[in-house]
Amino acid sequence: MKFSDHLREKCLPIWKQNHQHPFVQGMGDGTLHPDRFRFYMVQDYLYLIQYAKVFAIGAVKAEDVATMGRFAALLDGTLNEEMALHRQYAARFGITEEELEAAKPSPVTLAYTHYMLHAAQNGTLADVMAAVLPCAWSYWEIGKELSKRPGAADHELYGEWIRMYASEEFGQLAQWCIDLMDEQADGKSERERARLEDIFLNTTRFEYMFWDMAYNGEMWPGDA
Repeated sequence: MKFSDHLREKCLPIWKQNHQHPFVQGMGDGTLHPDRFRFYMVQDYLYLIQYAKVFAIGAVKAEDVATMGRFAALLDGTLNEEMALHRQYAARFGITEEELEAAKPSPVTLAYTHYMLHAAQNGTLADVMAAVLPCAWSYWEIGKELSKRPGAADHELYGEWIRMYASEEFGQLAQWCIDLMDEQADGKSERERARLEDIFLNTTRFEYMFWDMAYNGEMWPGDA
């Protein structure tokens, strides 16, 4: 069994909960309230800024030029393409660029991104991959699942999100991350693999918490 398959199998209960979350299901059947998606878009924008920094750390940790180049491309694509598209998509929900730039992270966004950065900065390239893989892999799977529902990919509000993450282009990115995770785990000791399992499981848990945070509009206690 490939290490990536082992990881997914080990955290299958929470993995399935991510796919079955009311936020995800609401995108698929079109019943998700736009205000919930609006909140998600703002927090996801803040998440992407920190996610890009993890790619930068990946370039530093990489041991060959080809891998360094791929991480550099991911960093550039996230900052200069994906986030630009994110701003355009957000505008459809009445979110201005000024609002995005002035937004503050929720407790979950802050905890999730800080955990990824901590794992990446203090570990190896394998730790970097264990930290970022659940997001890329689960979004790809969710996008593909939702795209199979009649009319979901054409929904006026959520169809674009579904098409983006179900796309072949995003699938290639997710598969590259999966393959690099397997490559980096090869030859690692049982203790090292156990650490990677913990990181992967924790970021998978954070994925659920992120959906839940967006669904409930959770900010800091006392904030309006």
